Amino acid sequence: METPGSQSSLHRANLERVVRAVRLAGSLTQAEIARTTGLSAATVSNIVRELKSNGTVEVTPTSAGGRRARSVSLSGDAGIVIGVDFGHTHLRVAIGNLAHQVLAEEAEPLDVDASAAQGFDRAEEVVSRLIEATGVDRTKIAGVGLGVPGPIDVEAGTLGSTAILPGWTGARPAEELRERLGVPVHVDNDANLGALGELVWGSGRGVKDLAYIKVASGVGAGLVIQGKIYRGPGGTAGEIGHITLDESGPVCRCGNRGCLETFASARYVLPLLRSSHGTDLTLDGVVRLARDGDPGCRRVIADVGRHVGSGVANLCNLLNPSRVVLGGDLAEAGELVLGPIRESVGRYAIPSAARHLSVLPGALGGRAEVLGALALALSEMGDSTLLDGSAPVASPAFT
Repeated sequence: METPGSQSSLHRANLERVVRAVRLAGSLTQAEIARTTGLSAATVSNIVRELKSNGTVEVTPTSAGGRRARSVSLSGDAGIVIGVDFGHTHLRVAIGNLAHQVLAEEAEPLDVDASAAQGFDRAEEVVSRLIEATGVDRTKIAGVGLGVPGPIDVEAGTLGSTAILPGWTGARPAEELRERLGVPVHVDNDANLGALGELVWGSGRGVKDLAYIKVASGVGAGLVIQGKIYRGPGGTAGEIGHITLDESGPVCRCGNRGCLETFASARYVLPLLRSSHGTDLTLDGVVRLARDGDPGCRRVIADVGRHVGSGVANLCNLLNPSRVVLGGDLAEAGELVLGPIRESVGRYAIPSAARHLSVLPGALGGRAEVLGALALALSEMGDSTLLDGSAPVASPAFT
């Protein structure tokens, strides 16, 4: 029996610190583990040797700064996590292992706004199909990360705004999917998961303070402060789309007037081009035409960028992030939209905040949210399971 403060309890705590650092990063050199955990190089070396001998981690040769090093990652068969991302028009599911390797991924069109039950049915089908296709051991599923396109009420576990997803009124996404799959499910909104995905795998790597701005059918932001997603006490932090730009502007779906979303999201922007470009135009199509030189689409993209930049400037003045990552369909416009965003930031943000800010396109495209869902599942699982050599067992509902 371990006594608090004893050598055995201290050793156990150090084991968990190392496993957690590797689990969250995917892979680290031993020097990086030492910097991340604060442990000495000798202690890290001994712990890695022990974890390797019991099959918890794998060690492979690599290089760092031109020198030979050893990369440490969790064993590929130590456990499995699943990511499920509901967009307004799609469902995307991914299966990954604890070494941050994506084993399978699938996306399909889905009108998520219509019915929560339909969405959960489809998600259950796709998850089961990918599990069967990959042949992974279901007893090693450690958890599921779930993304939904709306704010989550942290206390109640329900969607925080029925105006955004009317077909999901009263739905408890994590509870519903947990009953269907029989494993722990952790839920967050799509912008937070996009931020988490870019932080772990994409354009946010190496920074601790960033904002991920997603512009698609709506406008939202995922905020990372000191390396962690900031959700706020009610789970609605980052609703940048509802910053007021014009009190006399168009009525927003939230009930207010002149929100940023009414000047930047697809549902408000596309009608501006329908008389000249037809009614079948999508935001993705606008971006493609703009990149091909279409003057009308270029003007609309630039205007959207300037409006988004006003919202980013507000974030800079309040939170002073070091990086802003633009995601969603609009990010594919590259400098056509990033330039106007930077222009507005330079005009409206405090100079010291703007000077330290970099604005980049997302590196993960449409995969940011589902990879963020995998990262969420990875971050929420405990380390004792890995050290004890056991894994969660899926309930009969899933098997």
